[in-house]
Amino acid sequence: MAFYRMTGSAGDRQVRRPGPWRSIEWIAARFAWVVLIFAVGAAPRVAVRAEAEEAGANRVPIEIIRFERGASSKDITGAVIRGERSLYSIDARSGQRLSVSISAGEDNAVFQIYAPGAKPDRRVYGVEIVGAKALPGAGEGEDAKNWSGILPDTGTYLVVVGPTYGNATYTLRVSIR
Repeated sequence: MAFYRMTGSAGDRQVRRPGPWRSIEWIAARFAWVVLIFAVGAAPRVAVRAEAEEAGANRVPIEIIRFERGASSKDITGAVIRGERSLYSIDARSGQRLSVSISAGEDNAVFQIYAPGAKPDRRVYGVEIVGAKALPGAGEGEDAKNWSGILPDTGTYLVVVGPTYGNATYTLRVSIR
């Protein structure tokens, strides 16, 4: 049996290790360092990602409506599945006229418009809007397809689109003057 090296202190007890075991020990030591470095480096990222996913679990996406330079209206094409809602926000000033209309191939899309301060809150049964009331004529259950009016407050208005039945593919037209 061949010996690869001898270890121990000078002149003291000598320990002989066979060649193949030296290679395995070397690989195991390097592997242990790699695992340790990966675990230490990955742990903070895993924790941050878990926190972000937990915080984002209740987050409801809202698309911000922005007009092209010089434009005062915009057409937005979208789709919403049964039981869900699409949310849009638009900044406006008190006294401006907001006009919103929606069209869908199966005539099954409606919207609500909420005053500044409205926030979406994800619930077990879907999204609920809290913190502000809907504008008259564009509230929950009023099935608005066209709405136009002078805005009472300055701030961010929330437009919520949903289907009346099934899934809906729609075009939302928004204008401010």
